[in-house]
Amino acid sequence: MSTIFSEALISAAPHEGIPAGQRIFEPFIGSWDLVVSWYQPDGSLERRQDGEWHFARVLEGRGIQDVWIVPPRSQRPAAGGDYEYGTSLRFYDPTIEAWRSTWIGPQHHVVHVFTARRVGDQVQLETVLDGQRMRWRFLDITPESFTWRNEREIDGAWVLMQDFAARRQRG
Repeated sequence: MSTIFSEALISAAPHEGIPAGQRIFEPFIGSWDLVVSWYQPDGSLERRQDGEWHFARVLEGRGIQDVWIVPPRSQRPAAGGDYEYGTSLRFYDPTIEAWRSTWIGPQHHVVHVFTARRVGDQVQLETVLDGQRMRWRFLDITPESFTWRNEREIDGAWVLMQDFAARRQRG
């Protein structure tokens, strides 16, 4: 059954209805090893942990889905201590000329809804969380690596809460 489900979900190519200039998540298709860092509001490192992140085209190529796992499956304890095993689903919405994105983190019982756009050479997702503006940014994007940052606006300034150093997996 899982093969049938995977074949129905995963797509080999982007849908032709998504303009080439709006295919902003294409560089991330594939699998990535992560070093995930969390920061205190004062900028000091709170903790660091390995992870993995997998992106695929889905739903006839109309969407991009990811699975984010920290710690990676190879390091997950048999019971307790796991941080998250979650997913985002994104699709291009031509009525707003942007991507709609929903993050689901079942371990922490969260659902966040974002709007994503290209901003210069970055991909930026924005939302409001607990009354504060929040953004997730993909930057320093190359075929083999990228940086991801989670920032919250606190007292009018963007404060780094978390970042990922991503390297493309081999094999």
